[in-house]
Amino acid sequence: MGDKKSDIRNAVRYFRAHRAPSSGDGMRIVIAGKGGVGKTTTCAILSSIFAESGMNVLAVDEDPQQNLAFSLGYLPEAASGIIPLSKNAAYIEEKVGVRPGSGWGGMLRINPEVNDVVERFGIAIDDHISLLVMGSVSTAAGGCLCPENALLGSVIRYIRLRRNEVILMDTQAGVEHFGRATADGFSQAVVVTEPSYNAYSVAEHAASLSRELGINHVHLVVNKVRSASDIQKIELLSGGGEKFTSVHYIPFNEAIIDSEPDVRSLCSGESENPVAESLRDLSRALCAAAEEK
Repeated sequence: MGDKKSDIRNAVRYFRAHRAPSSGDGMRIVIAGKGGVGKTTTCAILSSIFAESGMNVLAVDEDPQQNLAFSLGYLPEAASGIIPLSKNAAYIEEKVGVRPGSGWGGMLRINPEVNDVVERFGIAIDDHISLLVMGSVSTAAGGCLCPENALLGSVIRYIRLRRNEVILMDTQAGVEHFGRATADGFSQAVVVTEPSYNAYSVAEHAASLSRELGINHVHLVVNKVRSASDIQKIELLSGGGEKFTSVHYIPFNEAIIDSEPDVRSLCSGESENPVAESLRDLSRALCAAAEEK
């Protein structure tokens, strides 16, 4: 792992040859929440759980910190060299017609053709998981009319059209960025929180925005739960969880810290980690919600 040419070839083979056995449009899931609550860990473990079931997973990193590669087990020395699409000036100019930072004089293609994006920049993590590092997307439906956002918006619209796979998008912290440009085409949202008022407030705001943008199934993940009082606090704040399609409580577990940066190991072994067990429940809820459409 870590040879770029080999990684790209593997990613191409992954998308062309490894089709999941299920039919339909697959699942497109956006993961949001306050910084530090465990969005990236949730995305990485869910990727592993879906991959174990034989589904193909495209993990999309929209967080400027670019930690998803590490969490999926990509070698740190190789992952540090990944250039996100939002910083790939040559590709942006090729597709949009204007180089980032060149001013407003050029003709901007706002819907560029990007059907080669995965083949050129996808990184094969294993036979069933591929990673696409996008970088950040600006706010709301209109967003910033700049080359970077024209490209990233088209990438999101393109990847939503893929069939028979799971697409998990790890978003940047907070909700300021969260809008049509981020959520377009996604059918479910997972909002992650800690059992604190501030973190839950961000999660509830993200849930409201998700519904406004047409995402009907919103799942709440309460991470780092240490006691029954933590659960009671969230029950009170959420009105018993009635605002969400499903609610999942993840116990605080030192094994996450011990396993970092590669948290996928939590899914392996004879005795599965309680965090992975709880996220398996979430994966079943996501599949059940997908069947309802």
